[in-house]
Amino acid sequence: MPNSYFALLDMAIVGVPTILFVVWQLVSINREIARDKAKKAVPPEESPERPGHAVGEHRLDDR
Repeated sequence: MPNSYFALLDMAIVGVPTILFVVWQLVSINREIARDKAKKAVPPEESPERPGHAVGEHRLDDR
């Protein structure tokens, strides 16, 4: 078997898992982005008009 075949075999052993890993990461990231967009699309539960802390607890309440 010529040396070129061993080189091709070596590239296949290293290259195929590397390409599969990259594709898997891209799919995983795209799914995570889609989940984040779906979360943002759902409006949060009704929030009160005022902040949820006691009056005077926050310096912006002193205005």
